[in-house]
Amino acid sequence: MSTPRRVLVIGGGAAGNAATILLRRAGIDVDLVEAKDDWNATAGSGITLQGNALRVLRELGVWDQVKASGFPFGSVGITAPDGTVLHVQRDLRTGGDDLPATVGMQRPRLQQILIDAVRASGATVRLGTTATVLDQDATGVSVRLSDGGEHRYDLVIAADGLGSATRAQIGISDKPEPTGMAIWRVAAPRPVGVERTDLAYGGPAFIAGYCPTSDTTLYAYVVEKNRDRSSIPVEAYAEEMVRLASAYGGAWPEITATITDPSKVNYTWFDRLLVEGSWHRGRVVLVGDAAHCCPPTLAQGAALSLEDAWVLAQMLTEAGEWDEALFQAYYERRITRVRPVVEASVQIGRWQLDGVRDADVPGLMAATMSMLRELP
Repeated sequence: MSTPRRVLVIGGGAAGNAATILLRRAGIDVDLVEAKDDWNATAGSGITLQGNALRVLRELGVWDQVKASGFPFGSVGITAPDGTVLHVQRDLRTGGDDLPATVGMQRPRLQQILIDAVRASGATVRLGTTATVLDQDATGVSVRLSDGGEHRYDLVIAADGLGSATRAQIGISDKPEPTGMAIWRVAAPRPVGVERTDLAYGGPAFIAGYCPTSDTTLYAYVVEKNRDRSSIPVEAYAEEMVRLASAYGGAWPEITATITDPSKVNYTWFDRLLVEGSWHRGRVVLVGDAAHCCPPTLAQGAALSLEDAWVLAQMLTEAGEWDEALFQAYYERRITRVRPVVEASVQIGRWQLDGVRDADVPGLMAATMSMLRELP
């Protein structure tokens, strides 16, 4: 009887959790290490999950929980700053006709659903733990963890996010680059009548939008030119977001009236990252934000990360040999899908920064999302 293969997953976000669940289902032994003691269970406000993300969540066996927790909708509205609806575009069902086009949900709720699925899979989970040493040879990786443990693995999957320490450890020098924009986000009560994402381009911010995340909640966001974080006191976050959002009409006055607690407001720069050439070195493979990151202008960050995990798990499960050819094939399969999404996401933001008034934002959105209807 052969010894089961053993995999270390570094990072317990969407990609790492998904890879763990799928590999455990295939009978592969998986250890997951996550730097945060709380597994990021409460971080974030909301998330927009389009059909291609829902398709992977269904493969993970958590679609019923996502459906029960989120808010499905099938269109996006483009509005003037005063709230006047200028255009309503139906969202493509990128996950297939049997799934909603889009589901908005609270990010902590999605994370908890995935945490529960990882726990149920039987994976070994170590929280508050990182991989400090990766020593590779032709057959595997010897890993020293920050808790002092030393372990041997057939493969290491680096899912440790945009600032991936693993990416640097294995000699990939790519780093995220700011795009020039930043986003203010907050969770808030859902005003009656808000049943889809609406986006306003123009006004004091480049973009102002919101997404319903349940029957009673939404998350709202405004995008501006990035500023030195040190120039914005954390205690002024609510005031700053209200200042930008108060110029918008429609549902915005009701939303801004609830933005009072600065600790509930998040401020983040937009970044771009796309590792080219390969996403592995030896038997360490990057997935998700460790390999690529795009501004949230197309709401595809989590979706692409989930797809990475799904594709890599399929390839690992079906392959007889885990070798250079397999890992390069994974990259080549994913890069042709990821690159256009990263480029389109950045382009939408660049149009706003450059003041291009005749930019076809809905057209670029539709063209990019059409591509995502195909299986990853």
